[in-house]
Amino acid sequence: MDSYFRGPLWLILILFTLPHVTYNMSCPSSCMCFSTGAVKCVGYTITDIPDQLPAHTYLLLLNDTNMNVINEQSLANKRFLLRFSLTYSHLHTIHPQAFHVAPQLKSVKLSSNNLSTLPAQVFSPLTTLQQLHLDGNQLEIIAADMFDGLVGLQDLDLSRNKLADLASDVFDGLTNLTFLNLGRNFIKKLPPTIFRSLTKLRQLVIYHNELEVLEAALFDELVNLEELKIHHNQIASLPPQVFWSLRNLEILTLSSNQLQAIPEKTFYNMPKLSKLTIYNNPLLSLPDQLMGHMPEIKEFYLYSTNLTTVPGNLFANMSGLQTLNLHLNDKLRDLPSDLFCCLPHLLKLSLKSNNLHYLHPQLFSKLTTLGILLLNNNKLENLPENIFSSNTALKSLTLSGNPWDCTCRIRGIARWVRHNEHVVVDKEDVICHSPVYQLLRTLGSLRDEEFNFCTATRVPSNSPTHSDVHEPTQPFHSISTRGQRSASTTTPPMTTSSTTQGATQRVTIPATTKPANPTTLGAKKLLTSLHTVTTALPIEEPLPSTKTHSTYYMSPPFYDLLVVEQGPEFVHHNFHRGWVYVWFLPSDKTLAGFLMFSHILLVATGLSLILFAMYGMYRLNKTIDKLKTECAHYEG
Repeated sequence: MDSYFRGPLWLILILFTLPHVTYNMSCPSSCMCFSTGAVKCVGYTITDIPDQLPAHTYLLLLNDTNMNVINEQSLANKRFLLRFSLTYSHLHTIHPQAFHVAPQLKSVKLSSNNLSTLPAQVFSPLTTLQQLHLDGNQLEIIAADMFDGLVGLQDLDLSRNKLADLASDVFDGLTNLTFLNLGRNFIKKLPPTIFRSLTKLRQLVIYHNELEVLEAALFDELVNLEELKIHHNQIASLPPQVFWSLRNLEILTLSSNQLQAIPEKTFYNMPKLSKLTIYNNPLLSLPDQLMGHMPEIKEFYLYSTNLTTVPGNLFANMSGLQTLNLHLNDKLRDLPSDLFCCLPHLLKLSLKSNNLHYLHPQLFSKLTTLGILLLNNNKLENLPENIFSSNTALKSLTLSGNPWDCTCRIRGIARWVRHNEHVVVDKEDVICHSPVYQLLRTLGSLRDEEFNFCTATRVPSNSPTHSDVHEPTQPFHSISTRGQRSASTTTPPMTTSSTTQGATQRVTIPATTKPANPTTLGAKKLLTSLHTVTTALPIEEPLPSTKTHSTYYMSPPFYDLLVVEQGPEFVHHNFHRGWVYVWFLPSDKTLAGFLMFSHILLVATGLSLILFAMYGMYRLNKTIDKLKTECAHYEG
């Protein structure tokens, strides 16, 4: 039984194996041949297309070879070959008849070679050609009739050459072209009718050229265009309505040009747009009517400009926006309060590295889906406490690199940061820049009880107005009084305004004792030294009833720190019988200069005396050594 089946099994195995053995035996050296009909040849030993290829080869890839010329017989006898690629091989010459022997080719790739010229109509025999790549060569001129007869061409890549000018009719007849790449050349201007035949074009790439202008009717016939990339050029202005015919456009890149202004309604009639970039342009302003209805847009990039603000309705027609990069605008100082009103699906918003000083409390209130918000590296000193109350989906927030002013106004946002530390990803770098007594503290380390003295109060008619009692916003002079506190009950602070020789000073004094009778000797001394003093009473408490009608109210002793806003240059205080006496001395430039000169003179004199004494000691030591030597000599 075994011998009965053994013969047919071996026969079947031989029949299945024989075609593969025969195929591998016919594969040239330096090549890999695949049963699918693809052949790949690599190496400098290859100087021409191998003659002995498997009969059914339809794809031939030659890479890194020493083949510099395609002669008139290189592609002969390859009637099944449909796709031919010769790349990175220093190819510099193509025979005018090279493709006459292979008219069946559908794809020709000659990328990354040294072609500087092409014979006239060299590709014309390829009437069924669909793909032609000539990128990465040294081509400076494309003849007007170069693509004659290529009515089936769909994919044309001319990028990374040295093209500076193109004839207006160079693409005429390419009515089936869907992809055209002219990027990374030296094109300065495109004729207004150059794309008139490309009604089926879907992708047009013209980036990294030297275009200075776009003709008004340049894109009028590209009614099916889906992607237009014209970034990294020198375009300084746009014609009105230049993109209006592109109703199917999905991607538009205008970044890295020289645009200072954009005409009104430039981006109208593009309802399918999903990505728009206009960053890295020296834009000075944007018109109120700029963006048309584009509900499909997902990404918008507007950064590295000279904008100081943007229209409040800029994003009003972008309801589908998910990523908005509005950063690196070092002059962008203000944002309209309703700027982000109509972005219900926004997931990421970048406002980092701008010049923002203030954000409206309701700025982010409609961004209920926002997950990432970047506010780092601005000029923000404070934020409203409830500015993020609506952003329940927020997972990542950056706040570092801002000059946070950790005075009373910071209390609310510091509390929010403390309760949402998991959201603030750079919390260790969100630090106080002022005042000096809070310097380098993180916002998360500030506690509510540190701001108990911040609450405002009502004052009587003969006391300072509310506008006179406010949180200091200028740099402070700070005097430590550590170890001189009274152990009495704590009361809120009082704010003292004083006028000395026409200059106004505000002293914020957190108190530890209740106000004393202003008729005491201490009060008299303080009032005399200040010349004129008006004092607000403790916070959030009504003015206590008093029988005295004195204009002045005495501030109580304070905590460890006396804070003087824009105060005098010289402050002195002493503690006596439970009272702190503060003496202000007005500055005098002449006196200050004299004192400084005297100080320097005294220091210089002291140093001179020290040096003289050291020299004297040196001389004395030398004399003593000499005497010792002489004495030893005489004794010997």
